[in-house]
Amino acid sequence: MIIIPIKEGEHIDKALKKFKRKFEKTGVIKELRERQAFKKPSVRFRETKIRAIYKQHLQQEEML
Repeated sequence: MIIIPIKEGEHIDKALKKFKRKFEKTGVIKELRERQAFKKPSVRFRETKIRAIYKQHLQQEEML
């Protein structure tokens, strides 16, 4: 459960912004989206491998 302490006289917009930031950090939405559709472990592994190759390629280009 997320608890946001609100100071007296603080605008509700600021408190809402704090709540959204904390909620984003928990990763609940990200996890829900991942669970909506099942991915085979082989597909998941392939995607992480492709992502790693892409990142490595970008790092090599920066060095040049």
